[in-house]
Amino acid sequence: MIFRARTSGATVNLALQGGGAHGAFTWGVLDLLLEDGRLEFEAISATSAGAMNAVALAHGWLEKGREGARAALERLWNATAAAMPLSATVAGTDGQSVALAPSFKRLLRWADYFAPDSLNPFDRNPMREILSEQIDFARLRSHSQMQLFIAATNARSGKLRLFRTPELSVDAVLASACLPMMNRAVEIDGQSYWDGGYCANPAVFPLLAECRSPDILLVLLSPLQYKDVPRSVDEIKERALEISFTASFLREMHLIAQFRDDVRSSRFAMGRVERRIAQANFHLIDAQEFMSDLAPETKLAANIQFFGVLKDLGREHARTWLDKHWANLGRRSSVDLNELFC
Repeated sequence: MIFRARTSGATVNLALQGGGAHGAFTWGVLDLLLEDGRLEFEAISATSAGAMNAVALAHGWLEKGREGARAALERLWNATAAAMPLSATVAGTDGQSVALAPSFKRLLRWADYFAPDSLNPFDRNPMREILSEQIDFARLRSHSQMQLFIAATNARSGKLRLFRTPELSVDAVLASACLPMMNRAVEIDGQSYWDGGYCANPAVFPLLAECRSPDILLVLLSPLQYKDVPRSVDEIKERALEISFTASFLREMHLIAQFRDDVRSSRFAMGRVERRIAQANFHLIDAQEFMSDLAPETKLAANIQFFGVLKDLGREHARTWLDKHWANLGRRSSVDLNELFC
């Protein structure tokens, strides 16, 4: 049986950013939106950890609607923590003191000198088993009630590859989350893929070009503004990597903001794409202050206590967003794109 939910008050498209363990914040956001019950989801564009949240939500929705989606997300994050129990330690409950275990830190240092074929010769990835056990991809491909756009980067050309709902598989999601220093490129139909964050984190254009709802909700994990300029060699390397994973998204949003202004001020007749962009309403949920204080290495901290802190934070921010901006849905943006991205 396929569960079909009743139509609620508003329909949005979701754009879910990647960010490893920080994706538990997105879990919290989705959990609250599902619990609240007023929103429908037409489509989800997602990358890396965002892609895992997306397929879990869509799979659970098929099973038992909103509550099925919430349960599927919880199973995913609990299994992720259980699969890598020694990757992190957390002292305290605020999440700020999370740290990688010494043995895991050594593994990351080795990744600077050894390729995945040497560090992980059997290409073991616990997420493959978790996704295979928890997500019915065949059913998702044929019966998903929402469109899915999962981003990956072609390792040979550097081009963006979007896996749409009929193309979804375990490999497609793993490709979207494939860090090339930790795992071999994922092979799909003779092509090799790395993390989608290099090209789109996430891709916004399919939500404009292929969907109907005017409302797009961005759930971001990477800070739009950092507090400090890095000084040490390690800090500079980490910041450069973080910037590389958000540059394409920032550039895309900059172009959308400028193009929307041009279209709205134009006196010429608009085509379908122009009308979609002119009518689009953008919304944002993030945790700028909290995320900017976290060390980049905590993106690899698979710890259920840390996940719980981030989930609670995501729920809190989603509730605040709903309380403040529910009336804007379908009418106007609740964020200024020019202020954020231009």
